[in-house]
Amino acid sequence: MANKITLHSLPDLKNTTDDALPNYLTSLKFKQSHFYADVRLALGYTAVVIAAATFYFDWTLGWDKTKYWTAWAVVFYFGLNGAFTYWMWYVEKGLIFTGEKDGIQLTISSRTEQHVPTYYLTVRSKKSSSGTWKESKIKAPFTRWFSADGFFVPKPFQQWLASEIGVVGEADPSNVVEDIGRGSSNSLNTTLESKSPSSQKAGSTRSRRKA
Repeated sequence: MANKITLHSLPDLKNTTDDALPNYLTSLKFKQSHFYADVRLALGYTAVVIAAATFYFDWTLGWDKTKYWTAWAVVFYFGLNGAFTYWMWYVEKGLIFTGEKDGIQLTISSRTEQHVPTYYLTVRSKKSSSGTWKESKIKAPFTRWFSADGFFVPKPFQQWLASEIGVVGEADPSNVVEDIGRGSSNSLNTTLESKSPSSQKAGSTRSRRKA
């Protein structure tokens, strides 16, 4: 069962949605690349290993025997941390998915704005045989796929992605909703209401009364 979150917490809304997006795309047979995450982890763990090794040798051999190597270790440690920060903020830049399907490469980055409960995506795609990236920016309020009770509802989120991102819509035509791009959310609201735990409880109560 999905975890309930606080609708007033923008980080929780974004993180939950960020986690759901790759899961949905991989279910459509997109092959996800973990290159960016692997580089980030390698930088982080290497810095930790250097710090741990420096502490260990300083503790066992003493400062006089290790001060020269400690100085270099400190330089490398701060260099790796600088590279880690640069990679996070200027290379990944909110990247949450990079992958490929049927010869089409796809990268998606997400962001939010302070105190604005809206999800912003930057979508870039290209055919593997072509060097030209196509970029588009889409957005939608989090209330489109979060129920009033704070539960994430996958269906409207998947409909939004399939309707707004061409390559996703081609992979999942059953979730394409034509009027999403024109701002209509009637079908989405119906889905949210029908899947909301409170709505299900209310329906059960009405059934018992009729009985």
